[in-house]
Amino acid sequence: MKVKCIIISLFCLSVIQSTLAQSGNEWPIYRGDQSLKGVANIDIPDAPKVLWISKMASGTKSSPVIADKKIFIGSEDGTLYCLDFAGKVIWKFESKNTIEGPPLYHKKRIYFGTMEGELFALDATTGKQFWKYQTEGRIMGSPNYFYTNKTLKLIVGSYDYSLHCVDGVTGKPEWKYTSDNYVHSAAAVAGNYTAFGGCDGHLHVVDLNTGKLKHKMNMSTYIASSATLEGNLAYFGDYEGIFACVDYQSQQVKWKKKGGGSFVSSPAVSKEKVIIGSENHNVYCFDKKEGTLLWNFKTLGRFSGSPVITNDRVAVACGDGRLYVLEIDNGKKVWSYDMGNPSSSTPAIIEGIMVVATEDGHVFGFDLK
Repeated sequence: MKVKCIIISLFCLSVIQSTLAQSGNEWPIYRGDQSLKGVANIDIPDAPKVLWISKMASGTKSSPVIADKKIFIGSEDGTLYCLDFAGKVIWKFESKNTIEGPPLYHKKRIYFGTMEGELFALDATTGKQFWKYQTEGRIMGSPNYFYTNKTLKLIVGSYDYSLHCVDGVTGKPEWKYTSDNYVHSAAAVAGNYTAFGGCDGHLHVVDLNTGKLKHKMNMSTYIASSATLEGNLAYFGDYEGIFACVDYQSQQVKWKKKGGGSFVSSPAVSKEKVIIGSENHNVYCFDKKEGTLLWNFKTLGRFSGSPVITNDRVAVACGDGRLYVLEIDNGKKVWSYDMGNPSSSTPAIIEGIMVVATEDGHVFGFDLK
């Protein structure tokens, strides 16, 4: 009975945290919440205006997060920037190693990984370092978090083939789950489990309390896309251009569809639709239940960043240098803005502002009022 209560409590906590993350006030984690749904419950106007453009000292493939009225984003020269809502630098922290994965904000702390395998914890107000944890391979994805017995734990994937779990306060290791190849993407959290795709071609489902494998599903080719979790279902794309919906508890494939190009982007999941960008320059929208292709939108560039679903629209940055806003029902373009350089960034969207970056190091703030 005690075990069941713990599991139920963790699930309820996950639901509450996901709801807060999508409430419109903060975007504290890659894709907006722990399950990586990529949904912001706000409206995007027909033609968002540029509020400001901020230039970092180097390029970036990282994505911003927004919390506590601050914007956080990493750069190729290893600097983590903290900006205000006018695009001005509040503080910056120099890790000296490239930051490609998005950071994570949680309870006045900011966490991020580097290409040298370091996981840092900083004071989000001052930029002061609390601790550093070292993995044995590059960190490309965002950290995620969960609680065990009211204790904050972080998980992050590494190119040392492992998913690492550390104490969020001290940075001390808790457990390590090792796969058969690189862990490129962020791990999604739902209830008592985490799920992530690996470059070993499997979807791994791991018990958060123990770090032990529950099961893994062979998907044939490597998975660079972060999975999105909803209930018992996981949605993700692979490098051969297959997009899949699977029941990660029963290990049943619900549906699989060919997209036509590699999926590095991660999906956004609404009540009825699943949307993802492809390296073949298309944004695809699938029916969530059956996997039927509802529409696709063709651009002139590849998609490394991921789409975000708002109340009735989709925002996505593209390798052709444009930020697009599409109608979610039919995929028609509402608006686009030429940012001047390719983007691998995923937009962070909250009430009143949308933030996205380009690969040459420009950070854009768009007015959503």
